[in-house]
Amino acid sequence: MSGTQARPPAAAVPHHVAIVMDGNGRWATRRLLPRVAGHKQGVDSLRRCVQACAARGVGVLTVFAFSSENWNRPADEVSGLMELLVAALGREVPRLAADGVQLHFVGERAGLSPRIAEGLAQAEAATAHNQRLVLNVCFNYGGRWDMAQAAAKVAAQGLPLTELNIDRAMALAHVPDPDLLIRTGGEQRLSNFLLWQGAYSELFFSDRLWPEFDEAALDEAFAAFASRERRFGQTSAQVAAGPAGTPSPGPGVLDSASH
Repeated sequence: MSGTQARPPAAAVPHHVAIVMDGNGRWATRRLLPRVAGHKQGVDSLRRCVQACAARGVGVLTVFAFSSENWNRPADEVSGLMELLVAALGREVPRLAADGVQLHFVGERAGLSPRIAEGLAQAEAATAHNQRLVLNVCFNYGGRWDMAQAAAKVAAQGLPLTELNIDRAMALAHVPDPDLLIRTGGEQRLSNFLLWQGAYSELFFSDRLWPEFDEAALDEAFAAFASRERRFGQTSAQVAAGPAGTPSPGPGVLDSASH
């Protein structure tokens, strides 16, 4: 971003941003490169996005890195992604730690190789004390899996399956629900991402492929977010009434100050 381009005002910045980072493979294919080259470029784009979000005052960034359905991709691409993950952990975690980023990997870890599982745990431990930005990387994650594991956890505790109990058992219970959910790559679907947590998220779809998603594109999404009226089931008049008409979005939309 050029020095003359104004950043969005703090009031226009969502507290929690979630992103489906789509388009890495297509970016590479259009350049006659192997698909894994697009994923490598996507890591660079994520680094820039983390820095931009932190600079703008975003509190939580959640990204969809590898879905539970992605195991069905060609074996060489999956293998390349796993190697890329290991390399990225070694290279990026020290940077994240130095930048005040707290890292969480969200998803099913059963079945992951010991090497990868240990790498994820070490990355989380190395950044656990940081408070500038929470970065959730959804890896081997699916929204339906998340709801199923939460329901199973509640049932195992002998608790009733209420919205509040399920919400507290979700994999992202440590952060408030996303205010803004962005998908890059031109597709307009959630693809099993944050199905519970995104119930009241504002949606923004970008035609840019993820490796091309830069600070200007992020600010475009923030500008669209700032223009929306978030009613949470109420009327515009109720929202405009202020404190007396405070929205009640449900148990999943929590006061960010409590986290």
